[in-house]
Amino acid sequence: MESYEPERLSPVQLAAMRRSLTNGRGALTRRSLLRASGMGALALGGIATLGACGIPPAGRAEGAAAADDHSAEEKEVTFSNWTEYMDVSDDEKSRPTLEAFTKRTGIRVKYTEDINDNVEFFGKIKPQLAAGQNTRRDLICVTDWLAARIIRLGWAQKLDPSNLPHAFANVSAQFRTPDWDPGRAYSYPWTGIPTVIAYNAKATGGRKVDSVTQLLDDPKLKGRVSFLSEMRDTVGMTLLDQGKDPGKFTDTDFDGAIGRLQKAVDKKQIRRFTGNDYTADLSKGDIAACVGWAGDIIQLQADNPDIKFAIPAAGYITSSDNLLVPAQARHKTNAEKLIDYYYEPPVAAQLAAYINYVCPVDGVRDELAKIDESMASNTLILPDREMAAKSRSFRSLSTEEETAYEEKFAKLIGA
Repeated sequence: MESYEPERLSPVQLAAMRRSLTNGRGALTRRSLLRASGMGALALGGIATLGACGIPPAGRAEGAAAADDHSAEEKEVTFSNWTEYMDVSDDEKSRPTLEAFTKRTGIRVKYTEDINDNVEFFGKIKPQLAAGQNTRRDLICVTDWLAARIIRLGWAQKLDPSNLPHAFANVSAQFRTPDWDPGRAYSYPWTGIPTVIAYNAKATGGRKVDSVTQLLDDPKLKGRVSFLSEMRDTVGMTLLDQGKDPGKFTDTDFDGAIGRLQKAVDKKQIRRFTGNDYTADLSKGDIAACVGWAGDIIQLQADNPDIKFAIPAAGYITSSDNLLVPAQARHKTNAEKLIDYYYEPPVAAQLAAYINYVCPVDGVRDELAKIDESMASNTLILPDREMAAKSRSFRSLSTEEETAYEEKFAKLIGA
């Protein structure tokens, strides 16, 4: 594996991380996000520490060399995940799908909810990964941009397709070929996180809001529109509205999207840029329409029938949380068996019914209907073919691009 010199995070990148961790997507708990509660953001001192030690640049590297695999003689696997991102029994004393996996395979799962946000977690495991040491984790779940970085640095092990027959066959088309891991050689998605348009039908007078153009130009919405303070979501949705592909855009395309949003700011069409705190304003009707996260909308709809969502004809942005086997993991085969287990439709349905996020597993609808018919018909959990076809991902950025883009975006939103 290549070695990399440490790289300091720019002030702009640090500011973007602060926004994300305090009220953006980084501040969302997985299931708790549906109640708009924070997940315990990383203290700014912790961010400063990361900035000082530096996150290495995303240089190109091959995957980690295969470590000695002790799966055969050690029937165990250590799995690090986010809080409330796994099904729990009604009495909250057990994790049914994990227990069923152990009963079937004899592999004991040490399950730890020790991921509060991507930056903090990367700070925990980076020293071991950089030193070529075992992180004491066989399976981790991180958001796409961090998964991309770990893979590019050569700190993830290449997966063995022979241990992943269900995963290979059942991963949904919209998640199959991210630009940072084409063909899913190193990772598989745990969940998808869609960015959609949401509106309060009472506040709009019953009118549907279903495009970014409408958000930016409709005079009846003036001063009652919000966009997200996460650059990839807001700019990505605007790029799509302008007919650009967020997976292939140029600097000129990015500047065009920023300019489009700036015009709406200047004419006071946009009320503000928010993290997940937009939910209260949307529910009350102070915000009539916005760009928001699907997980929020599912819960808001349960409490307020006026909350609606729309998938723009131009498409929508989806990010993902992803499973990887870190370098030097002792139980790679056991980890692969656990990944594959969650791609069996009955198991995937049980998980989806609990966490209420987009399920990346094909063939799960009938199984989910046996548990909850309303969930099986909810396209924010199981996108139908038409919706899935409109899903787009924001492309990977170089360090230089991220710094430049975040600086422009910060100026736009007044951060």
